[in-house]
Amino acid sequence: MLNKWHDVLDTYYDEMVEWRRHLHKYPELSFQEVKTKAFIVHCLENVGIEAKPVGGGIVGVIKGKSPGKTIALRADFDALPIQDEKDVTYKSTIPGVMHACGHDGHTATLLGVAKVLQKHRDELAGKLVLIFQHAEETPPGGAKEMIQAGCLKDVDAIFGAHLWSTIQYGTFGFNKGHIMAASDRIEIIIQGVGGHGSAPHQSVDAIAVASQIIAQLQLIVSRQIDPLKSAVVSIGTFHSGSAFNIIADSATLRGTVRTFNEEQSDLIERELTRLVENVCSAFQAKGIVNYNRGYPALYNHEKETREFKEIIDKDFGKDVAVMMSPQMGGEDFAHYVKEIPGMFFFTGAGNPEIGAKYPHHHPKFDFDERAMLMTGKAFLSIVHYYLGSHNGIQDCIQNLNAEYAAKDH
Repeated sequence: MLNKWHDVLDTYYDEMVEWRRHLHKYPELSFQEVKTKAFIVHCLENVGIEAKPVGGGIVGVIKGKSPGKTIALRADFDALPIQDEKDVTYKSTIPGVMHACGHDGHTATLLGVAKVLQKHRDELAGKLVLIFQHAEETPPGGAKEMIQAGCLKDVDAIFGAHLWSTIQYGTFGFNKGHIMAASDRIEIIIQGVGGHGSAPHQSVDAIAVASQIIAQLQLIVSRQIDPLKSAVVSIGTFHSGSAFNIIADSATLRGTVRTFNEEQSDLIERELTRLVENVCSAFQAKGIVNYNRGYPALYNHEKETREFKEIIDKDFGKDVAVMMSPQMGGEDFAHYVKEIPGMFFFTGAGNPEIGAKYPHHHPKFDFDERAMLMTGKAFLSIVHYYLGSHNGIQDCIQNLNAEYAAKDH
């Protein structure tokens, strides 16, 4: 049964590439994915799957012939505010917007899996929930909204994947426990006193104060975080000043904090606030810290991770799924696995020979499209493990035995 599913997905590969390239040419930003959602609905309904709006995303359900568990597979579909600099036929046609993280491939993959399993739904025992999620790139993200709208109702476990350009095509990367970091945002506003560039003693230089804060920030990680635990504090933007001969009266810093537990986030927020207050006080400025908690750290549950490894070893070979270090990037899939068991894995999609060598969020980002097949087949193997008809028979036997035992006593 499983090999048949894999073989059928192979026959849909060209169509999956076509879907992916269509989405790549017409990307939409987070919370603005109107045409993308319409495209997903069209593809699902075209194979007989009812597609329902849930939160800001789309959910489809495939019901098996016999009872069993309910599992969910998730794909995201939003793009990024980046200008596409690739020289390819499927280059983004929307100025300043591109799929620079592989979400177009995630969506095309899950559409291919949906087409296979809808065709073979009578071979399933249980129910498969297909979650097409909006706005993964922009906090508060789409996952929380979809969960609140009920996308996980009665779901026993959830699985997700990310095409990963920094891993060579042909392998899967995974990790038990934390695999991606919490992603928090910080904004620091410095208020000084402006003045003439020739008379700094009559002013409070906001740029000088902000520079001191940036220099001191790194001491929080290097001197207050356990060196055996990972944390990152990065300032991404520094906005201040209006002319070369004017001392700026204000400055705004924006950045990110990455950690793997709430205790570290709490410590960094507390020490960051204290640092800003003390530096500003020393230089007679005023400082405001806005610390916004983003996605929590993504935690892979032990049982589902162990089963994933067993599934891949059996169906792909023992050297294909490789343990990888946790990533400091954030993912709102973390919200799903805070609610129910599940796990998230990476599919190697890098291939320098075809230009798939740039990191995620790069203007020349691309991936080896064959990685969609690998991800799709991994999803099919997971579905086979949990919802294959043999599991339905076992569940029925267990239920009958339980009923018999209850009557006997």
